[in-house]
Formats: sequence, structure tokens, C-alpha cells
Amino acid sequence: MLPTLQIGPLAFPVPQLSLLAALWLGLSLAEKLSSRNNISVETLYGLVFTGLLTGVAGARLAYVLQFPAAFIQSPASLVSLNAGLLNPFSGFVFGTLGMLIFGQRARVPFWNALDALTPLLAIMAVGLALAHAASGEAFGAAANLPWSVTLWGARRHPSQIYELMAAVLILGVLFTQIKSYPLPGTLFLAFTGLSATARLFLEAFRGDSATIIGGLRVAQIWAWVVLILVCLLMEYRNHRAIQKDGKNG
Repeated sequence: MLPTLQIGPLAFPVPQLSLLAALWLGLSLAEKLSSRNNISVETLYGLVFTGLLTGVAGARLAYVLQFPAAFIQSPASLVSLNAGLLNPFSGFVFGTLGMLIFGQRARVPFWNALDALTPLLAIMAVGLALAHAASGEAFGAAANLPWSVTLWGARRHPSQIYELMAAVLILGVLFTQIKSYPLPGTLFLAFTGLSATARLFLEAFRGDSATIIGGLRVAQIWAWVVLILVCLLMEYRNHRAIQKDGKNG
């Protein structure tokens, strides 16, 4: 773990720096590929920053509504930079809604927008894995293996490294084959499907996964749902494209 990087009197939070670096690199790559998706750089940045602003605001608002007493005692916490005072799910929902509204007003084609955002999402997945490795979050289950790591008082699977390897592999697969995705939305669906598949395997090595009756892991159930939806969408969209080409022919 490396939660902070000490340089002289200054201490820098490594997990947050990892995410910021991933955001910058992801935006740079998305910007270079934006013309391929028929989206201007200005529109791309508008989508991303609208999503970030509405996502953070929504995540903080949901946390305030969940724990109002803490903010009544300390109103300054409303603008705190502490990521622990955010509700991630609500942030995702509000961020997605913000981008959808922006995209509709800017008349951005839905599937093109998703493809344009995919480079950012793929690199953010790498950044998130690095952040987990630095903070010790998303830790692995107990295991006495030659490559196990000692964390939180036990020998464990290096689940953060597994996560990093999967994210880098997905990034490599997507962008070495990017020219093979002529149908808008295929790049995003491929990324989503590969990420869901990786999650099915990665969760088996986690030591902090939420479980339900019978020891089923919640994240794996959601991964199956997402994977099935992706497969159905890809099949439907490919079928529609074939029908369209047949009519035009």
C-alpha cells in the first residue's frame, strides 16, 4: 500500500492522484479518437465535465440526505473533498442523467457518444485499480500462495493486481482491434461486456465482497445481468444492421 506520497513537507494522496492521472490520460485519448465518432472535442469535454459535476453533486446530496445529522453539526463538510462523504451509486445515476440531458440538447448521437467515452472509461478502470492498490481497498481473500501479499494482518490474494492486469488487458484488446468496430456503440458494448466478464472472475478472489443468501456475491449477479444485456443488445443491433444493409442493397 502507498496511501500517501511524502515529498518534503507535502503529503500527496496517491489514490486520488491515480484517478486524476487516469482522467487526464483518458480524456487525451478520447480527444484523439473523437473525430472517429463524429463528435467534436468541445462536445466531448462538455459531456465529461457535465457528468463529473452532476455526479459529484448528486453523490454528495444523496449522502447528506442519508446522514443529515453529520452535516448539521459540521456544515463545512458540504464542500469537503473527502470522497468518503459521497454516495457512489447516486453519483453514477446523477452523472449519467446529466450526460444524457447534455447529449440530447447538443444533439449528440447516443451510440457515438458512448463510443467516444469508452477510451476514458477504459483508462479510468486502470486508474481505479491503481487507486485500490495504493489504498488497500478491494482487498483479496485470505490465501497462502507464493504470490500472496500481507495486507490487513493476513496473507491474501493480490486482488488489486488481478484487477489491474484485467483492466490493462481489456484496454489492449479494445484498442488494438478498434478498427474492427464499424457499427456505432460496438466499442462501448465490447468494453462493457469484457468488464462484466472480468468482474465475474475477479470477485471470486475478493475478501470484501457483499454477499446475499447462499454466499452469492452481489457484484457477480450484476455482472451476469450486464453481460446478458450486452449480448442481447449486440445481437439485436447487428441483426438490425444486416436488415438495413439488405434493404439498401
